[in-house]
Amino acid sequence: MVAFAEAVTWAGLLLGMALKYGPVGTEAGVWLFGRLHGGVFVAYVVMVVVAAVVLRWRWWVALLALACSIPPLVTVPLEIWLRRTGRLAGRGMFTSASPEGPLSQDDTDTLVDVDHAP
Repeated sequence: MVAFAEAVTWAGLLLGMALKYGPVGTEAGVWLFGRLHGGVFVAYVVMVVVAAVVLRWRWWVALLALACSIPPLVTVPLEIWLRRTGRLAGRGMFTSASPEGPLSQDDTDTLVDVDHAP
């Protein structure tokens, strides 16, 4: 949810900049969405760090997630990719296995201990 909020506030900030430098000339959009985006951006960075630790991401996945917060709207495709590759499945320190079934070799690259019990 934070990734989508980050993308929405980025879009709002871009719209606010278009209004500011366009024919309207108002700073209201930049004032509002600048503050909103700043707060959501900080929340996104915190959530990436928490997810990286809890879900035991490899270092490059965490860095990619942080880097995707810089260009506008890139957190949405990142979120889709993280879900497709199973990197958001609850298999960190609070759960022992993916809810989708047995883990493949690709899934285990981020795990330290895997419970192979049926």
